[in-house]
Formats: sequence, C-alpha cells, structure tokens
Amino acid sequence: IQLEESGGGLVQAGGSLRLSCAASGFTFSSYALSWVRQAPGKGLEWVSDITTSGTGSTYYADSVKGRFTISRDTAKNTVYLQMNSLKPEDTAVYFCARRGSVYIHNSINLWGKGTLVTVSS
Repeated sequence: IQLEESGGGLVQAGGSLRLSCAASGFTFSSYALSWVRQAPGKGLEWVSDITTSGTGSTYYADSVKGRFTISRDTAKNTVYLQMNSLKPEDTAVYFCARRGSVYIHNSINLWGKGTLVTVSS
C-alpha cells in the first residue's frame, strides 16, 4: 500500500508544474485523496482534496484556488495537481495523502514521501 509522488522541481514565478501521485495496493475508488504541503520551516498546509468515487468533487485551499487544479485518472490509479501561476510562497514539499474513506472529512491515514517544488522569484 503506497502513494508515490513525482513531478516536483524548480520553476520560475508565474510558471507551471504538474505533480502526479500514483496509488497502489488499495482500491483507488474507495478513498478520497489529498495534496498537503509543507513550506521550509513551517507546518503542514492542506492544499486540495478530491473524492475518487462518482464524479470526483474537488476542494481547494483559498491560497491556491483558481491557480491549482486537482484531477484523477481512475484507470491509472493516479491523482494529479496542476499548478499554474506559481508564486515563491508555493515553495514546499508536496505530499499526496489518502483519507480514511471516500469522505474528505475523514482524517489522513496514508502519506507519500513528498516531492519538492521550488519557485524562484
């Protein structure tokens, strides 16, 4: 059972990156998935959620709303985070995480190892 992120890197402010999270070892459609980030020297910050059943409802933190888009590919058991108009304050390690059920109010019970995103000014 694991989540594996990829796609991080260095980008200039205003640029874009797409993060991927490949899930394995569990039934993808049975859990909501999240992106959570941690900036250098700071605590964890929730970024976005997506439900993986039905039509896939999406939710965003105010700090990224309108710039980031979460999506899923059920056939590939993969969740994506498209990040546009990146700002230096988006610099962080981005973690993919799984909630305890299809409902986003359940706590996270599985974490990926994270991928570093660095936005230069």
